[in-house]
Amino acid sequence: MEVVMNKFTSKKELFQRILDLKTLEKAPKNLDLKTVNPLVLAHIGDAYFSLFVRQKIISFGEIKINDLHKISAEMVSAASQKTTYEFLEQNILTEEEKEIFRRGRNAKSHLKKNATVAVYHASTGFEALLGFYFLKGEKERLEEIVEAAFWFIVENYVEE
Repeated sequence: MEVVMNKFTSKKELFQRILDLKTLEKAPKNLDLKTVNPLVLAHIGDAYFSLFVRQKIISFGEIKINDLHKISAEMVSAASQKTTYEFLEQNILTEEEKEIFRRGRNAKSHLKKNATVAVYHASTGFEALLGFYFLKGEKERLEEIVEAAFWFIVENYVEE
């Protein structure tokens, strides 16, 4: 049985739907990622990339929490993601991945206060690409992209 993704008007409505599906053992196993709102993909991608960067930073040794926050926030900023995407686009991304990016970039969204429209939309596209691979379960390709992104950001940070 195929589960239809609904738009929910309240948290209570969403949670009730989740409980109903759990009770009926009909929780969706495979989402059609081509129909998932690209802003949802970006939301997942944002969370994944933030966690990846923090985990990677602490893997190199002890760091003060304030420094971890400052460095990771800078690395995952919209401006950093835009520049990183431009590098990845030229070096490792496929046409399909560029299309996923475009879906995210072109999605209607609200502008964050710390970025221009173009920068914010580009970072949304980058995050949508990461969210796509995370939800698709293609961890190997996701890791290739975020590893390349991480090292590009680090190398550019050192050069500044």
